[in-house]
Amino acid sequence: MAFITLPKLLLSLVLLAAIKLLTESMAFCALVAADTCASKTAAADGRLTKATINPRVANAEYAVRGEVLLKAQDLEREGKQKIVYCNIGNPQALGQKPLSFPRRVLSVLMNPEDLSRTDLPADVIDRARAYLKMIPHNAGVGAYTDSQGILGVRQEVADYLTKRDGHVGDPSKIFLTSGASAGVELIARTLLRSPEDALIVPIPQYPLYSAATTLLDGHFEGYELNEASNWDTDVSAIEAALDRVRKLGKTPRAIVVINPGNPVGSTLSESTVRKVVELCEREKIVLLADEVYQENVYSPTKKFVSFRKALLDLRKERKWSEYAVQLVSFHSISKGVSGECGLRGGYFELEGFDAEVKAQIYKLASISLCPNVPGQFAVGLMVNPPKQGSPSHELDQKERKSIFDSLTRRAQKMAGKLNQLEGVSCQPVEGAMYAFPNLTLPKRFVQEANRLGKHPDTLYSLKLLEATGVVVVPGNGFGQVEGTYHFRTTILPPENVLDEVLEKFAEFHKKFMTEWR
Repeated sequence: MAFITLPKLLLSLVLLAAIKLLTESMAFCALVAADTCASKTAAADGRLTKATINPRVANAEYAVRGEVLLKAQDLEREGKQKIVYCNIGNPQALGQKPLSFPRRVLSVLMNPEDLSRTDLPADVIDRARAYLKMIPHNAGVGAYTDSQGILGVRQEVADYLTKRDGHVGDPSKIFLTSGASAGVELIARTLLRSPEDALIVPIPQYPLYSAATTLLDGHFEGYELNEASNWDTDVSAIEAALDRVRKLGKTPRAIVVINPGNPVGSTLSESTVRKVVELCEREKIVLLADEVYQENVYSPTKKFVSFRKALLDLRKERKWSEYAVQLVSFHSISKGVSGECGLRGGYFELEGFDAEVKAQIYKLASISLCPNVPGQFAVGLMVNPPKQGSPSHELDQKERKSIFDSLTRRAQKMAGKLNQLEGVSCQPVEGAMYAFPNLTLPKRFVQEANRLGKHPDTLYSLKLLEATGVVVVPGNGFGQVEGTYHFRTTILPPENVLDEVLEKFAEFHKKFMTEWR
């Protein structure tokens, strides 16, 4: 029998290890080569891969439908948890009933044969017949309209603005859109020309603005709202943001104001609104006024004052020229008491823009042909509800009051219950549909979140979801003062469901603080 000496045995083992390593390396290189080849081939023939997609698309974020929502959808599909979606302002998804009059009119518009029905109120039939006559060639709602929107509906919006602001509205200044978001995106495309152009946006912000700026390769600059003063807008904070942008060698192109506030639930005073308009006049900068929650003001000491009214009042008082301030104000059927998110209807109104600029905006709107037609008529129905004395007026007013009164109670209850919890501070919900409470998270929990590579308020929101089924949005997705933590929750669950949500939340938070303190 032959014996292998120790040196020979060691040599054999080394050779075997080397052969194995070489084989694995060759296999790895083959995989890398294949991936590289696939990427190069995809790039060469125009196919999309993660490596070849527009990097601005990859970099854009929209926190409202981010990690926490995806986890919630997984849990719901697996049947592991009953989910309550408090992450987005989607009233009808959480049980709000649509108003009867708009839906009846829209039903007849979609089914014109119903014009002969005798079981519908006369004003429903009259409105539907008037709207159908506004569409060229009697083509119905399935045909394209003017890219700026149906003139008759724009006139309804103009009449609404006249009544709201005390200044005559002009339909030529109004563009109907498929929701306010489409209008914001159109104006952002018009404004931002290069990475040297900046959008000045409130922090916390609605992440549509950061996402649009990223997609258009612009520069996003935030100005911080004052949480201690119920998220008030401080003009000095906007001025500081303008200074920062200019020191970077960039051009501030527009200031965004969201009133009532999303995500913070604030309502600006008339004094603050006027100060912002005056700043835009001094700085010669465009003002974008996101006013989609203008019907949602719950505080008895506050009222909604539009930036359009403030501008036109100041223009008259100060004898400013027509072009002293350029203002774009946005509104939507998705909020208020309408809650018609899925119909996708909205508008923006222009002040201070000359005919050449409006022509360019019209051209850009034309690329999308026209806003969706039922959504256009839904805008008309929002701004022009049934008149007093008409058959539908009493029911319409009853439905509107019921929705608004319930939202008011829910706004008060949300802030009140959150403020009873250890380490939670919530400003009053004066308007919109959200609370944005401040969390004082235990140091040990923050350290654990950092160890896991997650934002502390994201990890908190995930734990809340897993324990209760309640979906909220972490504050970091909206922006917040460094070192602070928040989340956004809607006030939209029905009142009995909201009671359950708040009870579950309180139970979770108490256990959470005990575990991590």
